[in-house]
Amino acid sequence: MKGYLAFVLHSHLPYVVGHGRWPHGAEWLHEATAETYIPILKILHRLVNEGIRPAITIGITPVLQEQLQDPRFKKEFKEYLRNKIHSAEEDRKTFSRLGFRNRERVAQMWQDFYSNTLEFFLDIDGNILSEFKKLQDEGQVEIITSAATHGYLPLLSKDESVDLQIKVGKLAYQKNLGREPQGIWPPELAYRPAYRWKPPVGGYPEYDRKGVEEFYSKYGIRYFIVDQHLLKGGKALGTYLSIFEGLKSLWERFQNEVKVIAEGDRKPYKPYLAVSPGRDRLVGFFTRDPESALQVWSRDWGYPGNPHYLEFHKKHFPGGHRYWRVTDPRADLADKDEYVPENIERPLEEQSDHFVGIIEKIIMENKGDERPPIVVSPYDSELFGHWWFEGPEWLYRVIKKLNRRGNVETITLSEYYEKYPPDEVVTLPEGSWGEGGFHYVWLNENTGWTWKHIYEVESRIFTLLDKLKEHKDEVAGFLWSLLIRQLLLLQSSDWQFLITTWSARDYAESRFLQHYENIRLLMKIADEYLATGTIKNPEFLKDLDGQAPLFREVLNELYQE
Repeated sequence: MKGYLAFVLHSHLPYVVGHGRWPHGAEWLHEATAETYIPILKILHRLVNEGIRPAITIGITPVLQEQLQDPRFKKEFKEYLRNKIHSAEEDRKTFSRLGFRNRERVAQMWQDFYSNTLEFFLDIDGNILSEFKKLQDEGQVEIITSAATHGYLPLLSKDESVDLQIKVGKLAYQKNLGREPQGIWPPELAYRPAYRWKPPVGGYPEYDRKGVEEFYSKYGIRYFIVDQHLLKGGKALGTYLSIFEGLKSLWERFQNEVKVIAEGDRKPYKPYLAVSPGRDRLVGFFTRDPESALQVWSRDWGYPGNPHYLEFHKKHFPGGHRYWRVTDPRADLADKDEYVPENIERPLEEQSDHFVGIIEKIIMENKGDERPPIVVSPYDSELFGHWWFEGPEWLYRVIKKLNRRGNVETITLSEYYEKYPPDEVVTLPEGSWGEGGFHYVWLNENTGWTWKHIYEVESRIFTLLDKLKEHKDEVAGFLWSLLIRQLLLLQSSDWQFLITTWSARDYAESRFLQHYENIRLLMKIADEYLATGTIKNPEFLKDLDGQAPLFREVLNELYQE
């Protein structure tokens, strides 16, 4: 009996087009496209050209889909690549003059890398998303959706917000990829069942909430993904509950309201059906395999920490190219040795062999059921190529070796779900794949203020949106669309993540407050329009529409319904 491996690559960036360039903003999208999305496309094409069906599942969030198709991105990305080519050429000349022969060779590597990337981008006429769509249309991969702007669904205070995130996410997928999505990547793999819920900050009243899976069911989503500890029935939260009072109140209320059914030692090697207690909406889910995930994610002994691989954090300025290797993951940047591209061949071979062996071992240890086991290995796409430069090549070799050996077959999640539908029902606890397994990364002493603002907006905006929709005229529709776009952007989970991790914290706080102020002004303008029929600040509306045109077509259609 064979088994299956499902690689799941989650591709996501917050909305940065039109919101800054460097060091934070559109530069993130340019880096991810050059170092991750295009390299992944290239290895998929290599496999297909060699007669190997990759059969991986790729999540592309709706907010990323919109950005990849934005003319501003396509124009700026070509400029970015040409600048990287020029800076690599300047580095090569400098290193040649100084007699740094190895760095001179690596500079040439970068010049070739970005030149080939530009050539690829021009060959496909700048249509990254269309290339992924072609692979899906040919049956080579599956693409899944996510919430519209990656909103952290369990903490949004209104069911209307969760509904909006899922609905717009699905409709954007249909517009961009020409079919219905089968699966969804829950933002941060976060989940919340139905129970009597009270917002953790702001003093708002409690009320009966729907389970997140009920919205998936409503919009025809067949399956989602969770982390292993949710399948096991949750995780001890330890010190995280004592750090922030809002977390403690959420957890205590959840424990009082929900009985989690997770009998026995449930294994993550098949899909299950999720249902909230007392509800009747069942949706399938797959579970992340911890053993294969650690091989890549572990800070201490994961594959990307090999001494010969490219060091991400040390860069040469002004061009920003990297010329050093990991050397030792715990070493100071000053102690990093030079990168030697020829020395990555051996670890790539050994690590791809090792991973294939791990997967085969898991399959052997878990076969014997009426169905062949599936190992689900989900990762952030940006790990491959951007954070771990050699990652796409490792992925290529793993898929090729699995194909050659024949003991384990790669498969998309929808294919496995269709062949071996779930037959066990489970009630899942609340949580995520973030540190601590609960909501700490997104709700803590540094981010509580953001949720106060989100809840304030949510408490007022839906009544206003209903009034605008009832009005049924062009101006009201324009205001309705702008309000929803800014609400979705405000709800992006990226702002809390960046604040908590101190990664671009100033940028995240500034962006959050910008969207919050935009909404406050928009609501004032909308109230005045409904009362008087006049618009006092049309230039502001025009600028806002041009700055963030995401989901414009989808929302225009929704307004007419």
